[in-house]
Amino acid sequence: MKTKLPVAGLIFLIASFSPLSVDAQKLATGGRRTVSVTIDDLPVNSLRNDVTTQTTITRKLLQAIKSHRVPAIGFVNENKLLTNGERDERRVTLLRMWIDANLELGNHTFSHPDLHRTPLETFREDVISGEEVTSKLLNAKGRTLRYFRHPFLHSGNDSETKRKFEEFLLERGYRVAPVTIDNSEWIFARAYENALVRGDKQMVKRVAEAYVPYMEKKFAYFEQQSLALFGYEMKQVLLLHANALNADYFDKLAKMIKKRGYEFISLDEALTDKAYTFPDTYAGPAGITWIHRWAITAGKSDDFFRGEPLTPAFVMKEAGVTAE
Repeated sequence: MKTKLPVAGLIFLIASFSPLSVDAQKLATGGRRTVSVTIDDLPVNSLRNDVTTQTTITRKLLQAIKSHRVPAIGFVNENKLLTNGERDERRVTLLRMWIDANLELGNHTFSHPDLHRTPLETFREDVISGEEVTSKLLNAKGRTLRYFRHPFLHSGNDSETKRKFEEFLLERGYRVAPVTIDNSEWIFARAYENALVRGDKQMVKRVAEAYVPYMEKKFAYFEQQSLALFGYEMKQVLLLHANALNADYFDKLAKMIKKRGYEFISLDEALTDKAYTFPDTYAGPAGITWIHRWAITAGKSDDFFRGEPLTPAFVMKEAGVTAE
């Protein structure tokens, strides 16, 4: 990936950040780690589109989230509420299950278009279309729709598109939901469900057994990246998806995260970290974390980005994906 931003005269030094805070010093000696869990593609991203299966996936995922007291936020694609082009109240009920669990919902657009392949005005209309049901469900509970998550983490191929879209979001009362621990969990999920649908129990088990160790390597990588960039471990934001893999294995994933010393926090709390005030001037083709974006803005060299864990080849093959 490119690690330099073609913006003339742009110089932001990491040194502009203050020295390690007391909290960061505590963290360096075994103190508090925190992470916000954000879950995309609600109500469910699955090869199996029947309501019964998706209800089971939602129920199992929410049960695991609640058992670990995770204040997660789910990002909705409202086109997934349709059956044969018409809104299906059974699918809307899946979102109500999230709200009834006292979890927040955000906007992930109506149909998950790619900003880098969609005219800006069309993309903005899709964002607005994605508000209708979710905002009503939240309003009924005295809450509002506050966060937006970019599909594919694509925020604009050029600085002008990026700026105009950010202004649009601000006008509609949104705050962007950043990601600092990205991963290829979606590839694992596709491989897992491909094997489930095929009835290949051995492959199901093999993919599942590789999932949590892979995610732990990702956590370790982004912990190191935060230290390298800011000098302390920031309040992280994890990206996951609402799928069968996490319905079955979020419990084990959460236990791994806790074992690493993390406490689960809300997205609101995560964004109080001063790191999120650092400028993000990245505009380009990659769907990358905000740690990457901040590092590019700061002019970090290619060496900074090395060492990110890769998805096992057998998982890629089973998922039918040729590149991460």
